[in-house]
Amino acid sequence: MYRRITYYILFLTCLPFFGWAQTFSLPHGEKVQKVRFKLINNLIIMPIDVNGVKLSFILDSGVNKPILFNISDQDSVQINNVSEVTIRGLGDGEPIKALKSKQNFFEIGEIRNKDQALYVVLDKALNLSPSLGVPVHGIIGYDLFRDFVIEINYVKKTIKFHDPELYQHKEHKKSKTLPLVIERNKAYVEGGIMLNDSETVPVRLLVDTGSSDAVWLFEDQEKGLELPIKNYEDFLGRGLSGNIFGKRTKVNSFAIGGFTLNDAKAAFPDIASFGNIKNLGNRNGSIGGEVLKRFNIVFDYSKNRVTFRKNVNFRVPFQYNLAGIELQHAGVRYIAESISDAGGIVLNEGNERSFGNVQILMEHKTRLSLVPEIIVSAIRAGSPAEEAGLKEGDLILAVNGKRIHRYKLQEVMKMLNEKEGKRVKVLIERYNSDILFTFVLKKLF
Repeated sequence: MYRRITYYILFLTCLPFFGWAQTFSLPHGEKVQKVRFKLINNLIIMPIDVNGVKLSFILDSGVNKPILFNISDQDSVQINNVSEVTIRGLGDGEPIKALKSKQNFFEIGEIRNKDQALYVVLDKALNLSPSLGVPVHGIIGYDLFRDFVIEINYVKKTIKFHDPELYQHKEHKKSKTLPLVIERNKAYVEGGIMLNDSETVPVRLLVDTGSSDAVWLFEDQEKGLELPIKNYEDFLGRGLSGNIFGKRTKVNSFAIGGFTLNDAKAAFPDIASFGNIKNLGNRNGSIGGEVLKRFNIVFDYSKNRVTFRKNVNFRVPFQYNLAGIELQHAGVRYIAESISDAGGIVLNEGNERSFGNVQILMEHKTRLSLVPEIIVSAIRAGSPAEEAGLKEGDLILAVNGKRIHRYKLQEVMKMLNEKEGKRVKVLIERYNSDILFTFVLKKLF
């Protein structure tokens, strides 16, 4: 078992009540606003200006009011009308102190809200940026889903915010529209789970765009939701109130709206992690970004419906951490790179008047470059990486001969988990010495 701050965002919260409604709106007469986003680890990361400061938010359908965290001196933001509160979320820890703020100005492109409430979590441990490889300052959810029809194109990485009164629903032969139940500002859909070739079990699932995982299920023997025999213990993520543990496995199939995903990745979280959530209702789990990204989706909270249309990601195999290694940014470092001056010296191998064959001697120079430092943040017990000898804290220098400072964090993770049976070579630095490790990726189930 190991602990880490992971990129699974699990911020279902119990928040103090704000006594008025703030709304987002488009400019008068506008029907829609399109915003581009980054898709990192199945999470939608979008730009939002808060009181004039450009920040990055995760679009999280599992959260009520916006929550800010990881605000540093470099991207400090002024917030208005502040008071101290206690908030609760997923995790095995205690409720945490936060700041409640009113009358803040939010901008998303031409979308405006001049009276937005938010919370600020001051715990520095709640920092997702190192694990995601990009700055993330907060999460936002229900207020946007409430005020717009939200159309998410996971392939083009765009969101369209439609005026609900002007939006015209279009049915496509390859799409399916399902009832969307809104309770306590959360959205739920009906689906089906088949475990170990058994009968399909109907399930009610929270739609959670703020989780990068696939499917979470709550054990319920009477309903037929039993943990498959093949599983392993894992740290599933970090919630506002601490760590979340559970078992990882896969199910025979997961069905939603007539679409079926075979050999679907799943997890059974420890129910103790939900101790701070007073009312789980009658839901049986949740679906996160690794399932949702396989569709282009239209959320229409005003009409209590959601439309799924599968996209090119639909048949992409579910991603497992075959190497058993987690990475994160840990600051920056300087590296020395050799560069050549193209205006080098020409040596004439012929006579003085004819150049004939020549040799160009390049002037070699050294350039210092500042690059991100990527370290091993956690290793799964019994994994190929652990058995090979890698350790938490090792500084990654290269993977399969490729110097990793030229790649994004998630590209490096992909190199480490390409396919079962692949031999992976990892060059690391440990105590100022370079060490090369080799291991073969193996199947988990």
